[in-house]
Amino acid sequence: MKLTLSWLKDHLETDASLTEIVERLTSIGLEVEHVDDKAGLKPFVIAKVLTAVQHPDADRLRVLTVDTGDGKAPIQVVCGAPNARAGLIGAFAAPGTYVPGIDVTLTVGKIRGVESHGMMCSERELDLSDEHHGIIDLPADAPVGTSFAAYAHLDDPVIEINLTPNRPDATSVYGIARDLAASGLGRLVGGAIMPHAGSGMCPVKVTIEAPELCPGFALRLVKGVKNGPSPKWLQQRLIAIGLRPISALVDITNYVTFDRGRPLHVFDAKKVAGNLTVRRARDGEKVQALDDREYALTPEMCVIADEDGVESIAGIMGGEHSGCDESTTDVLIESALWDPITTARTGRILGIISDARYRFERGVDPEFMVPGVELATKLVLDFCGGTPTEMEVTGYAGHTPKIVAFPLSEVKRLTGIEVPRAETLDILSRLGFEPQGTGDIVDVKVPSWRPDVDGKADLVEEVMRIHGVDNIVPQPLGSHDAVNSKILTTLQIRTRTAKRALAVRGMMEAVTWSFIPAKHAELFGGGQTALKLANPIAADMSDMRPSLLPGLIAAAQRNADKGIGDVALFEVSGTYEGDGADQQRRVAAGVRRGTAKLDGSGRNWAGNSGPVGVFDAKADAVAALEACGAPVDRLQIEPGGPDWYHPGRSGTIKLGPKVVLGTFGEFHPKTLEALDVSGPLCGFEVFVDAVPEPKAKPTRTKPKLELSAFQAVKRDFAFVVDRGVEAGTLVRAALAADKKLITGVSVFDVFEGASLGAAKKSIAIEVAIQPVEKTLTDEDFEALAKRIVENVGKQTGGVLRA
Repeated sequence: MKLTLSWLKDHLETDASLTEIVERLTSIGLEVEHVDDKAGLKPFVIAKVLTAVQHPDADRLRVLTVDTGDGKAPIQVVCGAPNARAGLIGAFAAPGTYVPGIDVTLTVGKIRGVESHGMMCSERELDLSDEHHGIIDLPADAPVGTSFAAYAHLDDPVIEINLTPNRPDATSVYGIARDLAASGLGRLVGGAIMPHAGSGMCPVKVTIEAPELCPGFALRLVKGVKNGPSPKWLQQRLIAIGLRPISALVDITNYVTFDRGRPLHVFDAKKVAGNLTVRRARDGEKVQALDDREYALTPEMCVIADEDGVESIAGIMGGEHSGCDESTTDVLIESALWDPITTARTGRILGIISDARYRFERGVDPEFMVPGVELATKLVLDFCGGTPTEMEVTGYAGHTPKIVAFPLSEVKRLTGIEVPRAETLDILSRLGFEPQGTGDIVDVKVPSWRPDVDGKADLVEEVMRIHGVDNIVPQPLGSHDAVNSKILTTLQIRTRTAKRALAVRGMMEAVTWSFIPAKHAELFGGGQTALKLANPIAADMSDMRPSLLPGLIAAAQRNADKGIGDVALFEVSGTYEGDGADQQRRVAAGVRRGTAKLDGSGRNWAGNSGPVGVFDAKADAVAALEACGAPVDRLQIEPGGPDWYHPGRSGTIKLGPKVVLGTFGEFHPKTLEALDVSGPLCGFEVFVDAVPEPKAKPTRTKPKLELSAFQAVKRDFAFVVDRGVEAGTLVRAALAADKKLITGVSVFDVFEGASLGAAKKSIAIEVAIQPVEKTLTDEDFEALAKRIVENVGKQTGGVLRA
């Protein structure tokens, strides 16, 4: 929200300085984001070039004599501008003046042997624009000797306020002035609007077919207007806040929008066919809007239509067909109330951002609907002339104010500050609220311009922002003698440790959107259970993600598109399989692309390294589960995974037959094609919240850690098994041969070849043996090896490879 200081003082009678106003705005919750104050241009004056002769020693320089309008002798200035000439009127800077565009304070100096006492300035030198091909050339009637900043209306500071969405009342200059007056910084003025007596009834009638979208509509015809440029003061105010003046009729609507927060629309009455109807748009209807773009409408949108079709997109933008131009003689002034949600949804779908939409989707003052027409009527009559009719008001049944029961003790309870009862009630009254009652609980009537106030906490906020948040005394947090329990939850701890474990593996953390396109949700298991958004922020963000993988794959592809093809990304966040609390999961997921592998040393290798594959994804998944406390030694790996993985290069990690802890694998080519991505890609997902809680250990006696005094030994075995036998099954069989002596079994080789026979393969394992009671003899090792071979033979059918 932008406004000028002079505009603010139209509604606020105050002696406060700009600095005081800016500080007070921020302190009452209207944060000032920027102030454009051209105070540094005050020393520049309008001057006239009397003569301009060629510099004796420079072809591109001229020696000027300049009249600064102070009654003294002309000043000599050396100037290199190509448009410097006798009779030119421009902006002059005397010695001692700071020139912001070139960051120089002028002094008397010699240029090629000729003294120069100041300079004639270009727009870039005054920091007004990038124009520097010539000095400023003002009209012949520009008053010589007066302030250039005042003449160019650059002495009116522009204040920009960063509004929060809950303050629709502050989308107007009048609303901001009202807040400042309530804070004690001045007196609110200029609020009264006198009604106009009309000549006859408005010939255009209004029918509201969708009252749920339009609670009220006011319309007035003004005949015999003469449209042309708006007054200079109005144009300058619009330009100052970034708007382009168009014509008096259009500028009036923009002015009222910012001055009172009341968006209006003006129709050229002669271009409107018959009466107006407020209705839902019909399928296939289109409208050419004032921004010269054609928009396709849907029945979810509200429009204003005449007998020929749509004339305006309600609450957002008018149509080009009925817009006003220099030939307009009769004008219809419209002021209506529009449903905020419908307005926001329509603007988002059509991609239209307008000042009207900005205000209607936040909520405008319903009680200013009729006064808005009266104010616009006054300005039209003042600037364009004409004769108004009576006003046509349809559908508006009046505003029913909200009543909030407000315990005055809530101020102290929520803020820790004791604000006297009288001051509390006085603050609310100054802000336009109407407190009623004598006890501790008073009924507060909420003004029509504050739709954001719903409960007692909102009223406490209103009291405190005027009383002064700075009055809250900082209090240190109370300390405890000891921490009796863990501070973080198990899920928080697992999230942190999983992130660290994946980062150690050379992966970089990514934060992706929780919203994904519907086709991606269906691709990754969303289907009929997909959690769709009722009001998505964009068409390609319609569903809550059922998996973290689509976002990570898209991020990897974006890196590849920028020339970084070898990436390893991970994310630990939430997924959504439905709208129930039990259908929201905490998941750790990651993807590797290209040659972003990790070897046993912990170093990332690229270049001639092979492409990533299923075993890289498996290692990442197991590392994440181990960090979360999963019993890695008891995990079961089953071949195959969800449909988005390659069926022969994927796996599912289970703990027992029912508990699924994760999936991993290389992605199916059809998945990559549907996502429009390329390159070797593998990934994994582990379900952090599915890892069982560790069993509580007794705390009375500390467990005794036993370290064996005997040397550990490793033995290798190679078994020939059927090709369909899983390595995990063989590992578990070997472990079960002697759970006391065997501390670990790992696979280090898998071989297939004609020498083994058809449909056969060799799996080589390393068995770690840790004696506890005595040093094992050769006979002990032979007996243990025999048990291992027998156990593997019984459970897998494998035989020791010769």
